[in-house]
Amino acid sequence: METVHNFIQGEVSENQSGRFSPIFNPATGEQIRQVALSSAEEAEKAVTSAFQAAKAWAKTPPLRRARVMFRFKSLLEANMDELAKMITDEHGKVHSDALGELTRGLEVVEFACGIPHLQKGENSANVGTGVDSHSLMQPLGVCVGITPFNFPVMVSMWMFPIALATGNTFVLKPSEKDPSVSLRIAALLKEAGLPDGVFNVVQGDKEAVDVLLTDKRVQAVSFVGSTPIAEYIYSTASAHGKRCQALGGAKNHCVLMPDADLDMAAGAIMGAGFGAAGERCMALSVVVAVGDDIADDVVSRLSEKVKAMKTGPGRQDGPENDMGPVVTAEHRDKIISYIDAGEAAGAELVVDGRDLSVPGHENGFFVGPTLFDHVKPDMTIYRDEIFGPVLSIVRAPDYQTALELINEHEYGNGSAIFTRDGETARAFSEDVLAGMVGVNVPIPVPMAFHSFGGWKRSIFGPLNVHGNDGVRFYTRMKTVTSRWPTSIRLEKHKSDFIMPTHG
Repeated sequence: METVHNFIQGEVSENQSGRFSPIFNPATGEQIRQVALSSAEEAEKAVTSAFQAAKAWAKTPPLRRARVMFRFKSLLEANMDELAKMITDEHGKVHSDALGELTRGLEVVEFACGIPHLQKGENSANVGTGVDSHSLMQPLGVCVGITPFNFPVMVSMWMFPIALATGNTFVLKPSEKDPSVSLRIAALLKEAGLPDGVFNVVQGDKEAVDVLLTDKRVQAVSFVGSTPIAEYIYSTASAHGKRCQALGGAKNHCVLMPDADLDMAAGAIMGAGFGAAGERCMALSVVVAVGDDIADDVVSRLSEKVKAMKTGPGRQDGPENDMGPVVTAEHRDKIISYIDAGEAAGAELVVDGRDLSVPGHENGFFVGPTLFDHVKPDMTIYRDEIFGPVLSIVRAPDYQTALELINEHEYGNGSAIFTRDGETARAFSEDVLAGMVGVNVPIPVPMAFHSFGGWKRSIFGPLNVHGNDGVRFYTRMKTVTSRWPTSIRLEKHKSDFIMPTHG
């Protein structure tokens, strides 16, 4: 059985803990390899590697760090297809979706290439007589990223490119469900010229995570995952004096106004609700239709589209499927239990995905796309993050009721509105209690040069990921106020005709 190990001090480091977790191909249900779960001592070894490399990397000029990012960008582009296949084999998403994940991660690398500009501080001359003031944005030291299974590359790239570019060292703890691609990323960073020890990978579970949260040498922790774990990560890291950003769960709504372009909206809702089998923190899981007429219309349109969807393996010969499997058998069973609960609670099950069987892949972890109508706010399928291909239609009599539904929910990650009316869109953008808002855009994920993050119980910590918030998170400000005594000015200077360089 092939085993996935750690990457420490620039090379694969075999775990000696004797504990393993299976890695499955979700399309077949077969175990394809295993991951060795690190002991506390092995996690400490990775932190030690990062700690020892931190001082020299922090002193490396930002321009040189940026050049490593530029080379890493080129290597990513040259290996996109290989990386996408690795994602599909262990996560299950279709190949084009895996390529999309890589592209969104690549955008953060491109953003990090501009770090010489992004890490510039501020300067004020003559704040007093003969006194100047300037600020330095300095790295923190050892930083940690703990990432989820649904985006094994993109979410890690929300973190480490900016952390590395700003002069920090990094320890990545990927999900044990799809960890193999993390080692390939580490190898590409090494090939790009990143010094040994600056980027490390620790495979593992809670035993390794607790070391990363409590080790006094770790200065910052970034996490993306479910809300209960995000709360634990944030409270534990904060209690041990670390800077922490912990992104949690979501229940993303879109409001469908009576004047919406339904042809556009229905197609957009399909991709947002069922892409990646709904295993996205920005997946659209609730459509709030304002008025019964538009609700009836959109349910009719969506039901036809859902029934026509092709669900199957993420990699195959011939035309690509619309949706692949979910990540594990346990997660499949959890999603099905939510569908059971929604039906028992009285929601109308328009399209039922529970009994889907894919010929030739009968043991795969498949759940078909599922559509509910007449969902009520007290139902578990409305309240909870299902993280699967289940879309709920909620009917609201007017815009204000729809807005209040969203604002009263415990999560506030993303939200959207479909309308032709600019005044309504503007009011919604201002009044909705969510961190990311789309106007006729169902998945309002910001580009890399803006920041990603929700509100309410969708995030813990004051700063979002990537963009300017990412630069702020991975640096700390130092302000220098200086006055120089009068000196003798030299009248003669040696001529120098060499072009100055600073790289």
